[in-house]
Amino acid sequence: MKLLCLDVPQPGARLEKYAPHIRDEVRHAWKLYKSGAMRDIYFRQDRPGVSIIAEFASVEEAREALAQFPLAKVGLIDWEIIPLGPFVNWEILFAPAETGRVGGA
Repeated sequence: MKLLCLDVPQPGARLEKYAPHIRDEVRHAWKLYKSGAMRDIYFRQDRPGVSIIAEFASVEEAREALAQFPLAKVGLIDWEIIPLGPFVNWEILFAPAETGRVGGA
């Protein structure tokens, strides 16, 4: 299952509180990347933080793995996990023009 995972800073989280945990945070990210669970990671451009594209069997499995990030363990971040699916609206390109169907239904 493909997932978009967005970090969510918790109340009182400030960048200086992150500093003691950053090296271990990166190590955990590398472990997830090597395992194939984390496909991509990006710095957010709207605020400090990251977005991760991940592959897990379930949202629950992703939540367990993301909870192991050091910043999550010390309560500085949590995660929003959004399941993703295929964009089936490409089918409209191949449907007869008069049907006007969308959404793959």
